[in-house]
Amino acid sequence: MTTATVESDVDMAARFARDVDPLLDALSRRARRLAVNDADAEDLLQDTLLHAYRGFRSFERGSNLKAWLFRIQYHRWISTHRHRQRRPAEVAVERVGDRELAGEVARLSSGRPSPEDEVLESLSDNDVRAALANLPEGTRMVMYYAGVAGYTYAETAALLDVPIGTVMSRVSRGRQRLRVALAHLDRTGSALAEPAGRSA
Repeated sequence: MTTATVESDVDMAARFARDVDPLLDALSRRARRLAVNDADAEDLLQDTLLHAYRGFRSFERGSNLKAWLFRIQYHRWISTHRHRQRRPAEVAVERVGDRELAGEVARLSSGRPSPEDEVLESLSDNDVRAALANLPEGTRMVMYYAGVAGYTYAETAALLDVPIGTVMSRVSRGRQRLRVALAHLDRTGSALAEPAGRSA
């Protein structure tokens, strides 16, 4: 009967360092693309390496280590984003005036949906699907992930491998096109229509 040799913790740590070291630059570059700033990118890189080290015994030797590390990094980034989304927004008190504070409190306490949500509730799913299907593919995909599936702009950018600015501009154009395509179906009044003569 043969027994498999169990790798010691010291040997595993040495193998992890040896195998991962050549990939650190690629992991660091990708962390900077995913994160908002350098500090968040460094945190993401450290978090990725920590989780990779914890699971390194289960990594199958001979398979693609870079892809495995990138997958861990992406999942850690998504997890961090979702955690931050659940936290209340933090704003410096000096930057919030009485008017903004009162407006936000009134909006939150009323529990009423936004005008955009009211209009979407009045439309059938088929109408919305048809309008989405007529959007250009790039805009349609962004609108699906950011508008339907509930991903943040940053998550959508990562999923589609495009800059976050591209996601934001496509969402803006997509909303405008949907507004035009669905305006004739608006049963709530004029919430879909752009206000005429609006001044900046």
